[in-house]
Formats: sequence, structure tokens, C-alpha cells
Amino acid sequence: MNVSRIALAGGVAASTVLILAGTASAHVSVQPEGEAAKGGYAVINFKVPNERDDAATTKLEVNFPTDHPLASVMPQPVPGWNIKVTTSKLAKPLDMHGKKINEAVSKVTWTADGGKIEPGRFQQFPLSVGQLPEDADQLVFKAIQTYDNKEVVRWIEEQKDGAEEPESPAPVLKLTAAADEAHGAAATDSDDKNAAADQSKDEKTTASASSSSSSDTTARVLGIVGIVIGVAGVAFGVLAGRRRTA
Repeated sequence: MNVSRIALAGGVAASTVLILAGTASAHVSVQPEGEAAKGGYAVINFKVPNERDDAATTKLEVNFPTDHPLASVMPQPVPGWNIKVTTSKLAKPLDMHGKKINEAVSKVTWTADGGKIEPGRFQQFPLSVGQLPEDADQLVFKAIQTYDNKEVVRWIEEQKDGAEEPESPAPVLKLTAAADEAHGAAATDSDDKNAAADQSKDEKTTASASSSSSSDTTARVLGIVGIVIGVAGVAFGVLAGRRRTA
């Protein structure tokens, strides 16, 4: 009886820990479709889970980084949601495809229009963005999530090196190496492999030549020895014949 109660209590405690861990780890995040290469364009998705049991998410605001502004931001339509793209003037114009860009997107807002994120559900909000910076390893987007009960959750805390994940972390987009860098690395690897193959081939050729030379030398020595033995045999035969005659 006591064993059953202890097992039941342990099971309830474990379930509670799992539920709390799941809730704590659910936050607004951003991920690329494929890769987000430096200097290129990418399609990214903002994933928004609903963390409340008694309210639905009805609004998402995503603020774009000002230190690495993005001139091209195109949202994909999401059924049941209105989309507003806000632009701002840049302190320093961007040079894109030979043109000076004086404005960049500073915020994108999705507002429910018949749609909403119910408890226990999530929604993805896709964007096509570019040109991604070449001098950064990541982009930080600060997001604000609003529920239909007027509750607002600010996902704006930036991760600090060596510190634990903050309670309300800002979505972070990791950037990969530029396409030309990746191709350069691949070419270097290919060159190294070719050089290794050539060296191996040269070593085999040298070994083969040495083996052939050694074989030729051995054959010559054996030939000379055979001749000497042959001459000695003839001489011996001649001497033996003379002794018999005598």
C-alpha cells in the first residue's frame, strides 16, 4: 500500500517537472528555412507558441535590429492575420545592388483578423529577408506577444556569454558562412585531396621505379655470375681433357 502511494507521488512529481520544463522552454523563436548565409537572402519563420491555458494570442510585433538594418523584408500572407510593415529612415544609408537605400524595415506586426493562437497551439509567421549582413554572426529580433486578455509578454532579453538563458529571451537568428566562403573552403579541401592523391601517386611511381631498378641490377649480377661460372666450367673441362690425354 505504502509502496503504491510512494510510486504514485513520484509519478505526479515527475509529471509536474516535465510540464513546468515544457512551459519554461516555450518562447518566441526564429529559424531559417535552410540556411541564413551572410550577405545573402533567406526565408525565416517566427514561431509563436501559446503559453497560457485561458487566453489566445492575437498579436505579434517583431522589432528589427538597428545595428544591422535589413532593406528587403517581404512577409508571406498568413490566413486570419493582418500584416503591417513599418519602415524608418536610416542614419547611414545602405548600398544595395549599386543603389543607396535610405529606409529599412524597423518592425513587422501581425494582428489577428479572424485567426488567433489557441492554448496548446503555435503559429509560424514567415518572412523573406535580405540582404543579410556580412560582418555579423547573428541577428537579434525583439518580439512582443499580446493575448486577448490584454496580457503582454516582451521577448526582449538578450543572451549574455556564460550566463543562463534569460526568462524572456529575444529571438536570435544564427548566420552561416557566406556562399563564396563555403565554396572556397570546399575548393581548398578538394585541392588538399588532389595534392595528397598526386603525392601518393608519385610515391607509388618512385617505389615502382626503385623496384624495377633493383630487379634490373639483380638480373645483371646474376647474369655476370652465370657467365663467370660458365667460363670456369669450360676451363675446368679443358684442363681435365689434357690430363687424360697426358
